[in-house]
Amino acid sequence: MSSLPPHFNRFSKFSTVTWWNSNIRDAVNHGHPFKALVLFRQMKLNGLQPNNFTFPFIAKACAKLSNLCNTQIIHTHVVKSPFHSDIFVQTAMVDMYVKCCKVEDAYNLFEKMPVRDIASWNAMIIGFAQFGSPDRVFHLFVGMGLVGIRPDPATVIGLTRAVLSAKSLRFLKAVHAIGIETGLDADVSVANTWIAAYSKCGELQVAEMVFKGIQKHARSSVSWNSLISCYAKFERYLDAVNTYKGLICDGFKPDASTIISLLSSCMQPEALVYGSLIHGHGVQLGCDSDISLTNTLISMYSRCGDIFSARTLFDGMSIRTCVSWTAMISGYSEVGRIDEALVLFNAMEEAGEKPDLVTVLSLISGCGKAGALELGHWIERYSYLHGLKQDVVVSNALIDMYGKCGSMSDARDVFYGLPNRTIVSWTAMIAACALNGEFREALDIFHLMSESGIMPNHVTFVAVLQACSHEGYLEKGRECFMMMTERYGINPGLDHYSCMIDLLGRKGKLIEALEVIQDMPMEPDVGIWGALLGACKIHRNMQIGEYVSRNLFELQPQVAVSFVEMANIYASVGRWDRVADMRKMMRSNKVRKSPGKSTVQVNGKSHVFIVEDRGHHDSLLIYAVLENLTLQLKEEESTSHAQITVENDMELC
Repeated sequence: MSSLPPHFNRFSKFSTVTWWNSNIRDAVNHGHPFKALVLFRQMKLNGLQPNNFTFPFIAKACAKLSNLCNTQIIHTHVVKSPFHSDIFVQTAMVDMYVKCCKVEDAYNLFEKMPVRDIASWNAMIIGFAQFGSPDRVFHLFVGMGLVGIRPDPATVIGLTRAVLSAKSLRFLKAVHAIGIETGLDADVSVANTWIAAYSKCGELQVAEMVFKGIQKHARSSVSWNSLISCYAKFERYLDAVNTYKGLICDGFKPDASTIISLLSSCMQPEALVYGSLIHGHGVQLGCDSDISLTNTLISMYSRCGDIFSARTLFDGMSIRTCVSWTAMISGYSEVGRIDEALVLFNAMEEAGEKPDLVTVLSLISGCGKAGALELGHWIERYSYLHGLKQDVVVSNALIDMYGKCGSMSDARDVFYGLPNRTIVSWTAMIAACALNGEFREALDIFHLMSESGIMPNHVTFVAVLQACSHEGYLEKGRECFMMMTERYGINPGLDHYSCMIDLLGRKGKLIEALEVIQDMPMEPDVGIWGALLGACKIHRNMQIGEYVSRNLFELQPQVAVSFVEMANIYASVGRWDRVADMRKMMRSNKVRKSPGKSTVQVNGKSHVFIVEDRGHHDSLLIYAVLENLTLQLKEEESTSHAQITVENDMELC
């Protein structure tokens, strides 16, 4: 360790231990832990011996540095000192080892302590909670109660972190009950921890309840920020904005983390206006120089479909991290602009920034959306060469991508080449089979998964039900739907009901489908009504179609699909007056139908076409080929019709 300036040394030799302790404490508290160690060394050189106040400060410095060598040196000093059995010093040593990621060493010290106070127990509880050992946390909690030590807010916070590592909502509610029973639920730091915990467990209503339970005068900026983050997780941007207003009205000043949480709630096209306003407010607050905020803005604009604004922000960055590059690459991938995503990916490597797992996953996802099979093969090779394909997450993404690109042989190669398959691997393969018409294979893989002892989840059953729906396996679909609840205890969600409505609709059982919707334990969404309306179109059922469309118009008054589908139903039964009414309603509601588009990859380059698109440089050749194919199809249709007529005549004879 380096020595201090000479003038400091001349002064320090006349100083007391209390004076040194004060300077060591200030160094630690002001974020200079290494300086604290230098002061400790200088104190020893000046012939002064540390006391029971010195060692906790030095232990805190070692904990901040998280350096095991320094930790062991300080521990040696403690052992040689007369304060090795002091409870405060021992507790500081335990905490120091925990912060240095040596939780077992901390526990060995803890076990040897003749007397333990609440701080000692909390240090170990928090340590095991951080390292994902909930069983040992609860063992300690029980032991603490047996020796008559009552928990405090730090104990409950440690217990909450432990149950989060186990991802158990049931245990979280048990800890919540302990907090209420001990009267610690009134502590604002405990309540703030619970808000975040319930959010991570997907319990929005309970998180809101905890926030409302905090006394208005006791709410801190952390309380408001925790609730905003909670709404961001559920993409409830209106609730997030209203909570933000409450934060300001309560007299708190928002910071960069507040703005980041707000922006995270706006990751959907309909929230773009709010996202732009929040961006402006962030600039006014002086948060625009925060690189994390800029990265979040790039993601927000990308996911809202405003790629131009996202790219403008990206190009204006003086310093770009891997997250910055990945956010922009992901933005292009999300909207299917895979060529630009690849150009940026290459530029990222040229700039010396190494793509990480998330970057590669973004490109793989983009290939699936754009149907870019050739590029997908290249990314698989890249993942293999850079050691990323060893991660099962990448392999799962490749299965999904190949399925969406229609290359079942590649999907099978990846799936059957996996040494260890997760539930996501099995589900991705089942979904790929369902998407590509391999319905029997999808069900075979599902049964193989069950035989392998892998428990299906709600996503797996969506894929299985989609396979049954596409092939029209009504009885098999019903069997799987019942199996989901009776054998695996999974409550059907909107996606599962949507599959069943689609399956019943395809088989023409429209009244039964309507009865299922009316008996659902939750309100039907657009997907449910849309599936039934599609079935009404297939079977030309105007009466049920009118009832379904009214519900869709209420849910989506400015979305064209419902109006178009209903107009097609009227056209199929010759009700042209009602077709005209649908068009009139669309005009009055200012509904616009976006033209359909197709993407084709030729020689590694994407070509996008919309209806009647003549802008491509090879459009004359393309339309000539299309007309030729149309003529061939008509000839094939005429030949087939003639063959059927001859066969029917022969049967009559």
